[in-house]
Amino acid sequence: MRYGYTRTSTADKQTDDLQRRALTDAGVAERQIYSDQVSGTKKTATRDGWTALEARLRGGDELVVWRIDRIGRSMIDVITTVTDLTERGVILRSLTDGINPSTREGRLMLTLMATFAEYERDLIQERVQVGVDAAKARGVRFGRPAPDPEETERRVRTVRHLVETERMTVTAAARMVGWSRATYYRHADKVSSTV
Repeated sequence: MRYGYTRTSTADKQTDDLQRRALTDAGVAERQIYSDQVSGTKKTATRDGWTALEARLRGGDELVVWRIDRIGRSMIDVITTVTDLTERGVILRSLTDGINPSTREGRLMLTLMATFAEYERDLIQERVQVGVDAAKARGVRFGRPAPDPEETERRVRTVRHLVETERMTVTAAARMVGWSRATYYRHADKVSSTV
């Protein structure tokens, strides 16, 4: 079975007429064309039209797109999606950029794209780490703030009191102070070791 997929951006309210014409000229029946009008930054797997299409695709089916970037704007997302499709035996054909994974040239293009996608991932990770390092240098602390030792000790005493004098279970007593049983024991051990 031959299917088609179109995607247009929500930002400029484009229509997919050009893409649809190209797909029907390539032999895709109108009723077999799925489409989305969403931002290219939205992951492919979260789009309604794509999800409906993917549920229909089987090994041996052909998916025709106007351009490979219609699948997704992020190179990482495009490569992941194309790899998944080809592993499932779906034939992919891109009309205007000539990427066809069943040919040597198409596989070469996908390999190059995968290399650039990996490079893009590395750049993103590097930028994130630079940002974290810069924030730490400015004194920004990551993670939860350290608990107030006095408040922690007060809660531990309260739980102990409820268990010893009110005969409550540790779980119920810990819940009274907003903790779980494990949190109580973690703090109780620390409080005991400092006393």
